[in-house]
Amino acid sequence: MAALIAVVVVLVFALLLAAKTVRIIPQARAGIVERLGRYHRTLEPGLRITVPFIDRLLPLLDLREQVVSFPPNAVITEDNVSVQIDTVLYFQITDPKSATYEVANPLQAIEQLTATTLRNVIGGLTLEQALTSRDEINAQLRTVLDEATGKWGIRVSRVELKAIDPPATILDAMEKQMRAERDRRASILTAEGSKQSQILTAQGEKEAAVLKAEGQKTAAVLKAEGEAKAIDTVFTAIHAGGPDRELLTYQYLQMLPELAKGSANKVFVIPSEITQGIAGLGGAVDALRQASGQGPVDGGGDAAGRAALGAAPTDAAAGTAPAPQGSSAERPA
Repeated sequence: MAALIAVVVVLVFALLLAAKTVRIIPQARAGIVERLGRYHRTLEPGLRITVPFIDRLLPLLDLREQVVSFPPNAVITEDNVSVQIDTVLYFQITDPKSATYEVANPLQAIEQLTATTLRNVIGGLTLEQALTSRDEINAQLRTVLDEATGKWGIRVSRVELKAIDPPATILDAMEKQMRAERDRRASILTAEGSKQSQILTAQGEKEAAVLKAEGQKTAAVLKAEGEAKAIDTVFTAIHAGGPDRELLTYQYLQMLPELAKGSANKVFVIPSEITQGIAGLGGAVDALRQASGQGPVDGGGDAAGRAALGAAPTDAAAGTAPAPQGSSAERPA
């Protein structure tokens, strides 16, 4: 029985000794070995051997990139506005020995360094600049933190401002300012649209007036050309036909009623040559009647002419004649 207990004790001691001697380091981990209280070496991932009871393996360090979110920090801007800023930090341990012996608490040190650096950076900016310059703030924070943590064996890869929260009164004022700015832009756009609409309407009216004037011009030219051609055709036809004096007189008599039309026509003039032509027209009528055997008409050619006019004898010296009965020379207004 005693021999069995001794064997068990030996086996347990051997297992403990093996556990202290053989170490397995996972991937992306690193182990610091101290021998008799002093730094001895850094264990890389894999199977490693240590001297039991002489070497001491410290807790393993994670070499992967890590993310830590810090609580909001109160920061005062250049224009004396207190804001709450949340930050997110991305860092990675590059030197396990320095991260173990150069700083006691790396996370706490990085948090405090971030808070102080953030106050320095935001303190030189106004609230509007702080809200619109996040990339510049992130770059400045990363530069300062990376320089400070380099000797700790830690590399800061990124720093992000997760939130910037101004006071409620400032938010209300900013909202009113934004609303006023949008109203101003809307008014400007409305005015520009109205202006453009009026300009386009004026241009359209101008072009329409020009086209209308050109159309009227073309119509007037074509009408004048047509009248000119008509007059020329009539003139040519008259001269080609060789009208005598009686025909011209007859045509003039047909035009007299047209000359008397209109409320403004009260008196019209009959040239003395027309009376002579009418007398000749009367003589022609007498000749025709005698040829047909009806006999001459009383009063001769002059009487026939006066009957054709339907008026008293003409005043040849004055060159005028009173209007015939039934179509007075003076018409009521």
